[in-house]
Amino acid sequence: MSAIAGFVHFHDEPIRSEIGAKLMCALQRFPADHSAAICTDHAYLGCHARWITPQSITEVMPMQHKERSRYITADAILDNRDTLCDLLQVEHRRRSIIGDGELILLAYDKWGTDAPAQLVGEFTFLIWDEQERTLFGARDQTGMRTLYYHFAQGRFSFCTALAPLFALPWVNRRLNERWMAEFLAIPGMMESTDLYATAFESIVQLPPAHSFVVKEGRIHYTHYDQLIPEQPLKLGSNEEYEEAFRDVLRSAVHARIRTHRQVGATLSGGLDSGTVASLAARALSEQDKSLHTYSYVPVADFEDWTNKRMAANERPYIEQTVEHIGNIKPSYLDFEGRDPYTEIDSWLDLLGTPYKYYENSFWIRGIYERASKEQVGVLLTGARGNFTISWGPAIDYYTVLLRRLQWLRLYQELRLYCGYKQIKRSRMLSILARKAFGLAASSGTDKEGAVLPLVHPELEQKYEVMTRIKEQELHGEASLNSFDVRRRKFANLTIANKNGVMSTSLSLRYGVRERDPSGDLRVIRFCLAVPVEQFVQQGMDRSLIRRATRDYLPDSVRLNQRVRGVQGADWLHRILPQWPQFVAEVHGMLQDDKAAYYMDLGTVRQALTEIAQPPSPDYASHPSIRLLMRSLIAYRFIREHA
Repeated sequence: MSAIAGFVHFHDEPIRSEIGAKLMCALQRFPADHSAAICTDHAYLGCHARWITPQSITEVMPMQHKERSRYITADAILDNRDTLCDLLQVEHRRRSIIGDGELILLAYDKWGTDAPAQLVGEFTFLIWDEQERTLFGARDQTGMRTLYYHFAQGRFSFCTALAPLFALPWVNRRLNERWMAEFLAIPGMMESTDLYATAFESIVQLPPAHSFVVKEGRIHYTHYDQLIPEQPLKLGSNEEYEEAFRDVLRSAVHARIRTHRQVGATLSGGLDSGTVASLAARALSEQDKSLHTYSYVPVADFEDWTNKRMAANERPYIEQTVEHIGNIKPSYLDFEGRDPYTEIDSWLDLLGTPYKYYENSFWIRGIYERASKEQVGVLLTGARGNFTISWGPAIDYYTVLLRRLQWLRLYQELRLYCGYKQIKRSRMLSILARKAFGLAASSGTDKEGAVLPLVHPELEQKYEVMTRIKEQELHGEASLNSFDVRRRKFANLTIANKNGVMSTSLSLRYGVRERDPSGDLRVIRFCLAVPVEQFVQQGMDRSLIRRATRDYLPDSVRLNQRVRGVQGADWLHRILPQWPQFVAEVHGMLQDDKAAYYMDLGTVRQALTEIAQPPSPDYASHPSIRLLMRSLIAYRFIREHA
């Protein structure tokens, strides 16, 4: 992985190498194995690299084209190297050693600005053509690597991260009011309706699956690829779907364990991470390596307040998975003494922006710290699995069957499903009838939907925030069915923006690259092309992955439809020792003019009155405590930058 940075002048102003050196110095906040820069008449390109793949060790980045006046700097790991080497006619003796950056440069030679659509992996790169005075850049289709830039007065400045750009004298820190207003107004995890906007007026981000060309002081964008497949997949039998599923996911896992370091994985008690770990452990055994797994568990004194169908402590299921798979070195981590409240400043410094996923913040960062100490280069996850490899919304699918009056299929499915779930069929039919004919809200999955908007009404009106949110369907997912939620996850690139910021920031800070096989471009397209009947079948939700992982996971995990893990349920329990400080900070915020300009403090006051002093741990899911936590995160960012 790399922190890339630089600037290009599209006028006759000479490049000042001392400014470039200042920019490279700003990259020192990130660990690196190698740092280098190239300075031409009109461009300064830098790279602060951490070696993850075997090929990256010998690749010097930035690099110059051997025969042309082209230069590239890249933060890239490609997963379709074999295919690219065939298409680019790379000599066989070089295929195991050629770097990913050089492959991108060769792809640009062959396909020009269409090159990014030929790449599979996680990348952001810039190519400067000194002779043509043209800059070309691109970001990967799933947005797992970020690219920020400032473009004004003929200067184009860029970086993988936000903070180093402020080392340039022409980049200011002025807060982007519209972005902040939307961040405070959107109830879910998304941040803004504007794909290009960031929290700072002077800095823009390149959206996922986009490229740009800058020439003669003008920039032109291209949305070069889509995640949604053009045609559905039609195979002959369940067995063929299962085999095809294993093949595409196995390929994604194998591509992601390409590292000269150790390989780790986050492991819960569910299907997604368990399947990824199972495939990875098998593949690593052929390399005489073991898989290091990291599992979050609640602190010892936490009493589980969740209902009987949820499990805050998944350790029993995780242990069964570890024993069944083999070739795993497990770690069970409770991170005693850490909590989301005391983590706020660390995350604001890490990301450079406010955030909303606080419940899991302490253990996510803790796992990266542990993995870094154990020399892990790649940390596998199954983060996107709920909408790809383990998708399968039984209730919403049964609602469709009811609407279509497919009585026989519905009866057969409900008989089995209710047996697995231990639910009366009469109750299920009542639920389905209300959903099918609009008598009840859909089973949306966004629990954050109940959190009220935090934006100040005058700021909302100034930027017409609620209108923009409704136009882009960012007003929450509580009213959407699972089919609509899934469509939105892959069609709306604002979600990928948010994921990429966290993934890139964590990797640059800790030298550990998150790699998610369930979010592989090929896996996403495969799963979106599979007919829904493969995902819900014979009374089983998530049916395809359950059938395909026979022998890969223990049946106690593979066939479990009664209990689901809930991570971070003890977040409020952890905060309670700091409760007086928490409340004091809220009261301080209520007196701050900066907070009053951006936030609806009346809503904050009302939320505070609804919370007991101190609250019991089961208030962790209460919308008022969630609102208070979000408001404090936003407040600290506003206090620093407004």
